[in-house]
Amino acid sequence: MHPGHEHDHHHGNGASVGHNHRAPPHAAQWQTPHLPHNHDHDDHHHHEADLDMVEKVFVESFTTSSDPTSFLRLARVPFDTTDSAGRRLQLLRIETDAITDVGSITPHLGGGPMRYDPLPASMVSQRRRLRFVYFDGSAARVLTLGDVRELAGEARS
Repeated sequence: MHPGHEHDHHHGNGASVGHNHRAPPHAAQWQTPHLPHNHDHDDHHHHEADLDMVEKVFVESFTTSSDPTSFLRLARVPFDTTDSAGRRLQLLRIETDAITDVGSITPHLGGGPMRYDPLPASMVSQRRRLRFVYFDGSAARVLTLGDVRELAGEARS
């Protein structure tokens, strides 16, 4: 870049960004990390602000609670409720997992096999996953904290 010489060059190709200007940034990441493979993007619209932070604190506090049953009551997690289709749901267990991502796969351009790269220590990510397992009368159903909070909201309405 030449100081004092910033201007656009129109080269007949419709581009308005000159050689002295940076092109506007664009997203290079097209997938959403850490979603289950069967996740439906339109299926979970939990609009609660900072639900990920609420979930993190829930996991930290629940796992160290001396009285998990009372903790669940304080958090307004329903033990016995109905879903939006009217099916009865009964809480069986709360599951938490510690997850550490230490590698990455990337598709090669043009398809073909995937490329694997171990992550450097600064890029390793750690998180906890929280799931609520309810029985719906015929099978176990795994729900997220957002799902459970919606159930609790429907029960209070």
